[in-house]
Amino acid sequence: MSVLSIREAQAGDLEAIIRLHEEDELGSHGDVWSAETQPAYEAAFAAIRMSPENKLFVAVDGNEVVGTFQLTFIPNLTGRGATRVKVESVKVKAARRSGGIGARMMAFAEDHARTNGAAAMELTSNKTRKDAHRFYERLGFARSHEGFKKKL
Repeated sequence: MSVLSIREAQAGDLEAIIRLHEEDELGSHGDVWSAETQPAYEAAFAAIRMSPENKLFVAVDGNEVVGTFQLTFIPNLTGRGATRVKVESVKVKAARRSGGIGARMMAFAEDHARTNGAAAMELTSNKTRKDAHRFYERLGFARSHEGFKKKL
C-alpha cells in the first residue's frame, strides 16, 4: 500500500464512492452508478456539502478511492447538551478489506469528531455483519442500544 490519505470527498470522487456501495450486496440499498441514477447522487452529494452538520470523507491510496464514510454532527439536549456524531455509510473496497484501512478511517473519524466538539460517536451495523461487529468492538464501540428503521 502506498501512502493512505483521508480527506473530504470532492465531486470527482462521487462515482468511486457509489461503486464502493455497489459492491456491497447487503448494504448497497440497490445503489448503482448509471446515467439514470447520477443526478440523484449528485443532488445528495451537494446537500451533504452544503450542510455544516455533515462531512463525507474518502480514503485514498494513490489516486484510488478505497474507502468512504460520512459523519453527521447531532446537537442533543441529553448529556447536558452534548454533541454526538453519527458514523454512516462506512465502506472499504472489498479487495482491500482487512488491511487496516477501516481502522485508519475510524481513527480519523474519532479524531475529527473530538476536535469538533463531539462527546460521543455512534453507528449502526446490520445484525448479520458479525465481522464488522467484532471490528467495531475492537475499536472500543459498545453494543448499547437496539436500532429500528422504517422505510417511508
